[in-house]
Parts: sequence; structure tokens; C-alpha cells
Amino acid sequence: MDLLEQDILGDAIGEHWYYRSKSRAMLRLLHGTAPRSVLDIGAGSGFFARELLTRGGAGRATCVDPNYPADRDEAVDGKPLLFRRAVTSTDADLLLLMDVLEHVDDDVGLLGGYVRMAPRGATVLLTVPAFEWLWSGHDVYLGHRRRYTVARLEATARAAGLVVDRACYGFAAVFPLAAVLRLPGALRRGATGQDPPPRCEMRRHGVLANRVLDAACAAELPVFPFNRLFGLSVFLRGRVA
Repeated sequence: MDLLEQDILGDAIGEHWYYRSKSRAMLRLLHGTAPRSVLDIGAGSGFFARELLTRGGAGRATCVDPNYPADRDEAVDGKPLLFRRAVTSTDADLLLLMDVLEHVDDDVGLLGGYVRMAPRGATVLLTVPAFEWLWSGHDVYLGHRRRYTVARLEATARAAGLVVDRACYGFAAVFPLAAVLRLPGALRRGATGQDPPPRCEMRRHGVLANRVLDAACAAELPVFPFNRLFGLSVFLRGRVA
């Protein structure tokens, strides 16, 4: 999770259509897994770990992020939520890497390190931004190294030691709008070979716009796990062999 976006949305993050929709997609893809303990890697504020504690049935969660100023402990609905700068072992049966792999040079190495740390049979859920041709100033602003296709994320997961259960695209409902807005910049990047200037695209929306976008993303949930065609994000659920 990107801390830069959290700084913009603040306490309203749980009401923003993007994070509400990503949380619903996460829970949809994890349906039937019943995690007991969560390790949320690159967790930022811990938004997704909190969602799993309150709505996903998890009993405890640990958020890991080297950007935390210090380790600390909290509780959500009486369940422990730990924030750690680093961990060297875990017994978590669910690992989350929500928009993390695109930030590092060695995505296979980072993912593989946590896969080797996790117990056999643990579920791993990944999300990353989709399609290199959608590259924009927002990617530059967030410090992304790359964007992915379903096939590329599947290859990355397998190279890191995961068995892939399902991979799909999310945010298909808003994909056409984003494609129209980003295509001119992508064409300029292809022609010049230069990145666009950094520009943050995350913002607070008015009530009506937020509701419309939220409803559009909610409508795609029934077909979301089967969508291997297009979307703004790639989701992958795998298992530690």
C-alpha cells in the first residue's frame, strides 16, 4: 500500500471508492480461505490488515514496513494488530503484498524471501498495477519500476516458489476511462523514451462521483475472479508449496 496515497486520503481512506473496491475484491478472491493470522507486507497504514480483522475473520495480523518510525502494537475489535519494521519468521497462513512488487528492482527476490519464510500451504495474495502501456506520471510519483500483465505476475509468482491458484484483472469497470486519459501520455513516452513528469492522480472525490465509481466497481465483482482480459490492477492468489 502506498503511504503517499494514504497521506492524501488520511482518515477518509476507508470511504474512498478505490480502496473500498480493492478491499471487496481482496475478500472475494480470498473467499473460503478463512485465514487465522495475516502478514501484511509493505502494509503502510495497515488498511487491508484491518479489513481482514474486521470483515475477513482473521484473528491477528502483523504489518511489516521498513518506513515505520518504530515498532508498535494496536488492537482491532480486541484482536492484536502489530506493526513491525521487519520480521525474520512468520506462522501466518495468509501473506498480503498489496501493490508492493512494482516498487522493487528484484520482485522475484523479495517475494521469494517471504515465500521461504512462510509455512507450507499458506495463502499469498498479490496485487500490482496492470499494463505497461498505462504508465503515467502517477507511476513516476509513486516510484514504480514496472507494471504487469496477468501472465507476467503469474511467472513472477512461480519463479518465487508459489503455486498459482488464480490470477485476474480488477477495476475493469473504470479501465476505459483510465485508458483514454493515459493513452496520449503513453504514446509520447513510446515516441520519446522519456517518463512523464511525476503527478499524483489520487484525490478525494465528491460524494456523487465517489458513489458512482464505487457502484461501478461493485458491479463487476461477480465476474472479477474470471477476468483475464483487462483492468487497472492484477490480482493473484497463490499457495506456498
